[in-house]
Formats: sequence, C-alpha cells, structure tokens
Amino acid sequence: MIGLIVSNLLRRPGRTLLTALGVAVGVATIVALLALTQGLRNTAAGLVHLGGGDLGVFQSNVSDPTASVLPASLVGRLADKPYVARATPLVLLVSAVSQDPAAIVFGAQTNGFFAQRLIIESGQPLRTGAVVVGDRLAAELHVHPGSRLAVDQHPLVVTGIYHSGVLFEDQGAVTDLATAQAINGHAAEETDVVVQLAPGTSLSAARADITRNFPGTQAIADADDAARSGANNVLISKAILAIVVIALIVGGIGVTNTASFSVLERRSEFGLLAAVGWSSLRVALLVLGEGIGTSLLGAMLGLIIGVAGSALLVQALGIGGYISPSITAWALGEGLLVGVAIGVFGGIYPAWRVTRMRPARALARG
Repeated sequence: MIGLIVSNLLRRPGRTLLTALGVAVGVATIVALLALTQGLRNTAAGLVHLGGGDLGVFQSNVSDPTASVLPASLVGRLADKPYVARATPLVLLVSAVSQDPAAIVFGAQTNGFFAQRLIIESGQPLRTGAVVVGDRLAAELHVHPGSRLAVDQHPLVVTGIYHSGVLFEDQGAVTDLATAQAINGHAAEETDVVVQLAPGTSLSAARADITRNFPGTQAIADADDAARSGANNVLISKAILAIVVIALIVGGIGVTNTASFSVLERRSEFGLLAAVGWSSLRVALLVLGEGIGTSLLGAMLGLIIGVAGSALLVQALGIGGYISPSITAWALGEGLLVGVAIGVFGGIYPAWRVTRMRPARALARG
C-alpha cells in the first residue's frame, strides 16, 4: 500500500507540494521557537552561574533576569550569612553598545570573583573607570587595548581583551561596578548578586533561606528556576502551544481539502478497488495514508526551514550576542509529531467519506 500511496501523491505533484508547504510553515515555526526557548534556558543557566557562582539572587517577578533591580546593601547582608562563602554584585547594561546592541556590558567589582576569573589575553586587567572587552566582541568591533568603547555614549578606555568561555560574556564587555551604576543612573542599585556557597552547604536549604529572609528576591540555582521565573519564557511557551493548535487547525483543513478533492476526482478508482475486493476500511486507510504522507513531506520541509530559520530569527531580534538557538531532539521530534497529527486530523473526514461510497454508483459516475 505504501507504494500506491507514493504513486498517488506524485500524480498531482503541485497540489501535494502546496499542501505540504502549508504544513511546513507551522512545523518550522514550532521548531524555531523551541530552539529559541532552549537557547533562553541555556543563557539563563549562564546568568545564574556567572563567575562560577552556585546561585544568583535576582528581583522576583521580573520579565527576565536582566530586568532585575536590587538595593546595593543586599550584597553585604548576603555575605553575612554563614552559608555564603563569597558574594559579588553585578550590574547588567543591555543594549549599551551601539555597534552591537545585543552585547551585554557587566558592571563588576574589580576585586570580586567575577572579574578575577576573566582570562586576560592581551593588555591589563580591569581597573576603575575603564573597560575590558570579550574576545568575540573585540574581533567584531576591531578594538584592542588602548582603544575606546562607547558604553551608552560614555567613552571608556579599553585596558584589556579577555576570554571566559561563556558566549554572552565573550560577546560583551566588563567595566567596574561604580562606572556601570553611574552609566545607568542608579548608584545604589545592582542587577543581581552572585553567590558562592560555603563547603557542605545544601543548595536547596540556602535557596529557601534567601527567599524567606530577603522578601522581593528569588534565588535561582539552575536553568529550570530561571525559566519558571522569567515571564518571557512563559510567553514563548504559550506562543508555542498556540501555534501548535493553529498549525493543527490550518494544516488539517488544508489536508482535508486536498484529500476531499482527491476523493471526488477518484470515485471510479475507489469503486473499482472495492469491486475487486478491497474493503471499505482498506480504502479508507489508503486515503488516510495519503494525508499522512503529505503531512510527513511538509514536516520534513518544516524541520529544515525551522533549523535554518531559528538562527535567522535570533539575528532578526538582535539577540545573537547572548542567545544561541539550540536544536534538540525533542524539538525535531515535536515538529515531526505535529506533522503526523495534521495528516491524521486532516485525513479523517475524507477517509470516512470514502467508506460511505457505494461501488456501483461510484463506477457509474466515473
């Protein structure tokens, strides 16, 4: 039967391709958004463990970690906790580099563990009133020690080029905390506090204690925590669900129309199959198989377009500096599953209609 299904699909290649392209658009959108979501999760994991920290303390109920605002006094209060080995504050300046709006500029204490872990490839370490630039951003902007980098229209001397091994850090820059606070106009505020726990400390216990004793904050220890706390991730997840439903409806209608026209055109063929011994169920399975075959073709095209389109989506949104789309087996599998579901959903009615045909009448009309 598979050979007959393929043959029937190739009989009307234009119609089959157009229907498949309709399915492909929905599948491609799902795959691209899933890749973006995973990229956000990966970035969230990096933000949580900036500087090799065990957890990050952020403002609660913010759209994403970069929008957090905390009082500068918080770092000292956290450092006094017996389970905290070291704590260092950070200020994140987003869209502060006009040549690359996706680059993040980090404001950090020059003697904090975040700044100290940066590997200086050329020039000197970070000093007050200056900036060190990640090697990826330096290569893009062609800057070097002695150059100037404008951070939110504040020209800072580049003292060194660093490498950290983290994408959005190497695609960004680091200045001292006071300079970053002066640039954003909030001298007594910071974005988050990165915490290294004392040996033997329970991560869950420390997280619970911070949340309990510091109202309005949230302690994020892994990517799942960050994903749950960020409204952007929730919105994308809901958008994916909505697109899945829309793809099922629109794609299903397309497959239904194509299969229904095929049934009307091939009434005599189906009547002949019934006359030579094909059961109604077998004929219905043939029609259903053609719908699934069309959707599988569309799903395959959609996977290819989605993989390529995810990178283009990140670039179009201008977030390539800190989010890299991540294609997972789950994203590909979900896209393929949606494609199959469209074929089944769209082929049910035409398959049922075939079972209602009477062979003699179908042959007479043919």
